[in-house]
Amino acid sequence: MSPEKIETICSIADRFCNGFLRFSTRSNVEFSVDDEAKVEPLIEAIRNELGFPVGGTDPSISNIAHTQGWLHCNLPATDAASAVKALMDDLIEEFENERLPQRVKITTSCCQINCGRHADIGIIVQHQHPPRINYDNMQICDLPKVVAICPAAAIRPAVVNGSPSVEVVPEKCMYCGVCHGQCPSMEIRDADTDTLSIWVGGKGANTRSGPSLMRLAVWGLPNNPPRWPEVSKAVRTILTAYREDAKDWERVGEWIERIGWHRFFEKIGFAFTKYHIEDGPNAMWTYNRSTQVRI
Repeated sequence: MSPEKIETICSIADRFCNGFLRFSTRSNVEFSVDDEAKVEPLIEAIRNELGFPVGGTDPSISNIAHTQGWLHCNLPATDAASAVKALMDDLIEEFENERLPQRVKITTSCCQINCGRHADIGIIVQHQHPPRINYDNMQICDLPKVVAICPAAAIRPAVVNGSPSVEVVPEKCMYCGVCHGQCPSMEIRDADTDTLSIWVGGKGANTRSGPSLMRLAVWGLPNNPPRWPEVSKAVRTILTAYREDAKDWERVGEWIERIGWHRFFEKIGFAFTKYHIEDGPNAMWTYNRSTQVRI
């Protein structure tokens, strides 16, 4: 941030906040006032003097959360931080205007481990094949941990070229990349085949309907930096359908639960495929499995 911007921030704090401001845990500047009459003048000063957008409260898109991306993490197959910039440029009106049925939380994650957590709309990398093992460099990995960390039991001990190693059972592997995080010699990233997927309906809070897991909505979108236009278009399509059809105060997942999983795809216009049929433990209760898909 330029010295001029810093000076303007301090000036605004002097005029409206008795000279005080604080930095949040995400290094955002936070202004606090002791008089409601100061709120609107403060917002106008932030917009006009700093040139910053103001929004993300009440029924709008909140600040998009993202994982570390190419800058800080050793696993990314895309840059979640840059995707946030591209998304917010396209969705800035939904950030500034309170015209959605309820607040929408969006996250972007640069690997399938998804430390970006569940959200109303989540954008996550998809790998398309099992990890490629560099057998000449497996001595740097703790092999028992590599075997144990696989959530699908797709990795098992093996002896390769006379040395202890591991092998991957392709039909069990779900391409999550957790093993790559434990062992750099098991590379799963592939710039030629990695794609992006969009998940919906996640919720971390226990208010109203309680926490819920995200479900796959769109898959196979191009991993197309630096602007990811296909992702922005798909997110806007979902938001438009949600804004037009959801009831006031319904979160995205609550809206989908009310109208039904199959009906959701009719409204957003995306193809409903076999990959969207729920086959996890929750499908025993939602009946969204095989011929039991609820319409």
